[in-house]
Parts: sequence; C-alpha cells; structure tokens
Amino acid sequence: MPEPTRTQSDFRSAMANLSAAVNVVTTDGPHGRAGMTVSAACSVTDSPPTVLVCVNRSSRSHSVLVGNGRLCVNVLAGEHEDLAMHFAGATKVPTAERFTDDRWDLTSHGVPVLRGAAATVIGRIRARRELGSHTVLFVDVEQVGTQDDGGALVYFQRRFHSLGAPRLTA
Repeated sequence: MPEPTRTQSDFRSAMANLSAAVNVVTTDGPHGRAGMTVSAACSVTDSPPTVLVCVNRSSRSHSVLVGNGRLCVNVLAGEHEDLAMHFAGATKVPTAERFTDDRWDLTSHGVPVLRGAAATVIGRIRARRELGSHTVLFVDVEQVGTQDDGGALVYFQRRFHSLGAPRLTA
C-alpha cells in the first residue's frame, strides 16, 4: 500500500476529531452470517425511513453483507466496547464465535440483533454506490428498536469513549 499523500493524512487527522457512533452491522442469509464494526452509518430521511452505511470493500464481511441484501445496524451502548473490538477484528475471535453468547437474538428477525443495543435498525439494501475504497449502502428500514438507558459508545481521536445517558429532571 502506498504512503498516504499529505492531504490524505490531514484528512484522516481531521476525521479523527469527528465523533461517531459505533455500530456493529450484522447480516445472515444464503451467503452466510457476518458482522463488522462501522462508524460511518447515519440517517438519510424518514420519508421513507432510510439509513446509509459505508463498508470497506476489503472487509471479509463486505461480500456476505451485499450478497444477503439484508442487515441490522446495531448501535452500541456504552458497555459494548468488547463487541466493537471483536467485530473490528482486533481480538482475532473468528466470525462464527462472535455470535455465540446470549447477547444475540439470532432467530427473531432473520439477521443477528444485539439485545441491549442503544438502537437496532433492520432493513434491506435498496441501492449501493462504490466510491474509493468503500461501498455506500442505502438501506430501507423495516424495523427499529431503541433502549434509552444504556448510554452510547462513540469513537473519537482514534479511541472508544462511553457516554452515559443523561438523567432528565423535572
């Protein structure tokens, strides 16, 4: 891989200062089960409800995700840093073993859904666009779940940070 240009290095440094929610995007279907940690996921519109997810094409999960055409964006809560690391490949835990604990609902929705996630967004890939090293997936939302008391896991300055849910006072 060639050395990044100065603009690329500066861009990466700037993006390290862009706080982002940490998500594990999961899929299951005829192409297999897979999941990956992503920080590039966001809403597009609520009419119709649509999210976008950016996936690196060099990821082993990319072809499985695109092939299955259906996914869940599991927005991680504050206590899920271990899952973020597993699904980023940092712990070398094989893909099949990443789904073995009881935090995962593997049967109710056709895709793995994380119990206790800050939010889950299940949907079908409507369109995709390749740009540079990534594929941008536009996903039609089919089902949503939320949990308001688990806080959030964010990525900022190349590290994970847990944010607590603020208490509302009357």
